[in-house]
Parts: sequence; structure tokens; C-alpha cells
Amino acid sequence: MTKLLNAVPRLSPDRLKTVFPVLDWGRSYDRAQFTGDMTAAVIVTIMLIPQSLAYALLAGLPAEVGLYASILPLVFYAIFGTSRALAVGPVAVVSLMTASALAPLGLDSLAEYTAAAAVLALLSGLVLLAMGILRLGVVANFLSHPVIAGFITASGILIASSQMKHILGVKAHGHTLPQILGSIWEQLPHTNWPTLIIGLIALAFLFWVRKGMAGVLKSRFGMSAQAASTTARVGPVFAVIGTTVAAWALDLPGAGVSVVGTVPTGLPPLGLPAIDFGMITVLIGPAILISIIGYVESVSVAQTLAAKRKQRIEPNQELIALGASNISSGLSGGYPVTGGFARSVVNFDAGAETPAAGAFTAVGLLLAALMLTPLLYFLPKATLAATIIVAVLSLVDLSILTRAWSYSKADFAAVLATIVLTLGIGVEVGVATGVLVSLALFVWKTSRPHVAEVGQVPGSQHFRNIHRHQVITEPTILTLRIDESLYFANARRMEDLIQARVHKGRDQLKHVILMCSAVNEVDLSALESLEAINQRLSDQGVKLHLSEVKGPVMDRLKGSHFLHDLTGQVFLSQYDAFVTLRQAEQEADTGKSAA
Repeated sequence: MTKLLNAVPRLSPDRLKTVFPVLDWGRSYDRAQFTGDMTAAVIVTIMLIPQSLAYALLAGLPAEVGLYASILPLVFYAIFGTSRALAVGPVAVVSLMTASALAPLGLDSLAEYTAAAAVLALLSGLVLLAMGILRLGVVANFLSHPVIAGFITASGILIASSQMKHILGVKAHGHTLPQILGSIWEQLPHTNWPTLIIGLIALAFLFWVRKGMAGVLKSRFGMSAQAASTTARVGPVFAVIGTTVAAWALDLPGAGVSVVGTVPTGLPPLGLPAIDFGMITVLIGPAILISIIGYVESVSVAQTLAAKRKQRIEPNQELIALGASNISSGLSGGYPVTGGFARSVVNFDAGAETPAAGAFTAVGLLLAALMLTPLLYFLPKATLAATIIVAVLSLVDLSILTRAWSYSKADFAAVLATIVLTLGIGVEVGVATGVLVSLALFVWKTSRPHVAEVGQVPGSQHFRNIHRHQVITEPTILTLRIDESLYFANARRMEDLIQARVHKGRDQLKHVILMCSAVNEVDLSALESLEAINQRLSDQGVKLHLSEVKGPVMDRLKGSHFLHDLTGQVFLSQYDAFVTLRQAEQEADTGKSAA
């Protein structure tokens, strides 16, 4: 046994701190940090109670599942996370994606649906954990900003539309915008007026809280800007209290107003949910998508907040932290979670100093699950719907379309495809299409790289495009600057382009220089094209030269026969190439004249 234990690799203290960041910040934890963390925890707990309930309903789950998904994930993120202010839990976009992922299962009972949500959280956690171990944080880079912006905008519209049924008090359905709007239109005659009144009052109050409450608190009560902003962010709590009391006092359930009803009191149910292979095969695709989308959203928030305090996060460790958080959510009756923007900003503004603030928030939510849930019986679902609508409308940014159109038609195509397909077909198809369109456009653009003929700027060693600047050229020398790495998609086009430039009225041409300052990679296809170009130019009595070749590219070229067969030279700089070859031609002309 001793030999076996000795064979196990031991983690150094530095490595342990990397895997468990809590060991780093925990060692220097002091009373001042405790005070800041506790203050933030109280405020975030108050904010999270209605928010968690609302997002659970958005996912089609019982309200208490939102609380369960906000307890253990916060604790595990405090252990493994590297952000000092990120607050993990249910968020609007992931809740929508959860509902979309579970819909194809066709589950009849609520218990099965809840168990499937927990399985989805487990799968998402395992995907994130595997990505973290393999250090695959770079995968998120395949989601371009325009695609993310388009997806979040479309998701915000879908979420707000789906909640209108609760504002109207009707039974509507659908997972795409045409389905949702069509169903609501059919149900309009059955609108429940007391529900509509409650919903409109809640909406009006919450919009005022978001837009005007902070100003009133500053002007009339003398609050600081930060305190007023933080208080305004927990405004939904006042809407919850007011409408719950009104529903109880006026017996609104008797008038047809739908309320949350009985919310179980007690600890989250710990254990492995029922799993079958068929369910896994259906959910693994959505789990991967939820993992990547959630990770991108979480890391973006974490990096933004860390930069404000000159701190840094470790993206691959964040994958592990989010993976552990989702696994803990799945094992405690929750559903997929990630770092949320609104609650993280509140956590930051309220003075959170360390991830311990999240752990303290988890304690507060646990106490709420144990003691406060009976008070939620009369909470109108219209109030929770209003909370969601106000929260997600801030995510809708249709100006991305005009900005993308004016700047890049390719990015506009990616944004438009993402928005239209997300609204018209579904969230998975929308974001997947956005990614594919972005990659396809990237391949198309790089397959048609910009190639400029350049000349020397007078009185300098700089070389610029002959069509943009007054430059010095030499009839015996053609210099082409290639503004893209060379690979299979553009290699053949590069051959044709260079050959066309050579044949374009260049009777005196003796040298072609490829200026490679922008070339970061030359793959095997491009190498074969360079060999073909070298041979064709040689057949025409023209030498091929390279300049400003980067070290890694040169290392790859040295491993081939290309440099040995090259008819010309490789120059350190374009200036050296131009001066050397021009001088050689002048000397050759002088020699001919003397002869």
C-alpha cells in the first residue's frame, strides 16, 4: 500500500492553488473581506430569490428548482472559480435553451421533466469539466461576437414573447416566435383581466425601477450613486412582496389569477437522477451547446469585472469551475447554470471581495428554501413573467444589424441568419447556423486574400500599396505583399493571381518578391503552390524571392526542399531585397554597356 501511495503523483502547493483557487485567496482572508462578502451576499440573496423562481418557470420547471440550482453551484464555484465577483446560477438564455432541449423528449409527468433537467445539468457539467481538463477554452472562440449578439437578441425576443401568456393569463404554447405569437393570438379572447392588471402593474413598476428608481433615491433620499443603483437592482423583490400581498388579500386565485402555489420546504434533493441511454443521446447535443454558450457568457462577465479591479481570471480553470457547478446542480435537483450578468454586477457593486460571497449567498438561499417558501404560495406567475420580460429586454440589441451592415456585410449575414433561424426554427439551429455561417464566411474571405503590389515610400524603408501611395518602383522587380496566411483554400488562387500579375505588361521583369510579413502559416498545399510558382517563373526567366518571412514559417520551409530549389533568395527585410536586387540589375546593365 505504501508503494502504491508513493507512486501517486503529488501536487505541488502552487499546482494545488491552481486547481483549488480557494487555497490561494482563502489564506489571506480577513475581517474586511468578510464584511464586504456578507454585505454582497445579503443583497444578492434578496435579488436571487424571485429571479431563481422566475427562471425555473421559464425553463418549464417547478419554481423551487430555481432555488436548488442556486445553492450548491455557488458553493462549488467558490472552491474552483477564479473570479472574485462572478455569481453562478440560473440565467435567462440557458433557461430558454433548457426548455428547448427538453421539449423533444415528450415527457408527460413533471417529475420526469425535472429529472431530465438534472441529467442535462450533469451532461453540461461533464462537457465543461472535460473541456477544462483538456484546456479547450479556445473552443469558445468559434462563437464570434456578432453571432453571440444575434443569438442573445433573438433569445431575448423569444423569452419576452413566451412570457406574455402569463401576463395575459392564457394557456399558449410554442418554441418559435411564429408558434408563440400564433398561439397567443388565438387565446386573446380568453384573457384573464385580473391577471392582466397585475401583470401590467408589475411591468410598469419594474420598468420604473430599472429606469427611474435610482434617480429618485439619489435626489430625494440622498443615497450615493452606487447604493441607489444596487437598491434599484433588487427592485423586483418589492414587486414580489406587493403583488403577493395583493393576491392574498383580494383572493385573486379565486378570480382566475395563476399563482406559484405550494413550494416544497426543505433541503435540495441530493442524489443521481434517473438516467437512460436514450435520454443521453437526445440531450448530449444541447448539453454541448448550452455548455459553450454558458461558458462564453460567464467568462465575458468575469473578465469584465476582473478588469475593473486589475485582477485576472484563468479561462480553462473557469471551465472546471462551471463544470463542477453544473454537476452539483444536477446532483441537487437543479438544472444547467452559468455566471449571470445582472447578479454578478450586483455582487460586484455591493462589495464582494472574494468568491466566499457566493458561498454566503448559498447559505441565504438555503435558509430561504427551508423557511420562506410557504410565503410564496400567493405569488402571481404574472409577476415572475414581468420580472423575466424586464430583465431580458435589456439583452435585445437590434442595432447590431445596422452596425454590422455598415461595417461588414459578412458579419451582417451571420447576425441575420442567427436571429432569423433562432426566432423561426429554434435556439440550437439558430446558434449552430450562426457558427457555420461565420466559419464559411471566414473560409471564403481567407480564400480570396488581399494581395497588394507595393513600392518604396521615398526617403524611407517602408513599402506601401502602389495604388494608395506615391512610391518608387522598378520595372525589373515586382513585389507582392500577401495579406493572409497561405493554406489549401487560397493556394491555387495565389498561383493564378501571381501568374496574372507577371503577364500584365512586364517584359522587363526579372524578379518577383513575395513580401510575407502577414503570412503566419504555410500548409502543405500552399507549399506545393509555391514550388509550382517557383518553377513557372524559372521557365520564364524570372527569379522568385521571399522577404520578411516569420521564424515559425521559415522553420517549416527549412524542413522541405523548397528553399533548396528556390531560384532567388530569402531576405530579412523588403528594403534589403529591393535595394540588393535593384543594385544587381544596375550593375548588370552597366556591365552590358561597358561590353
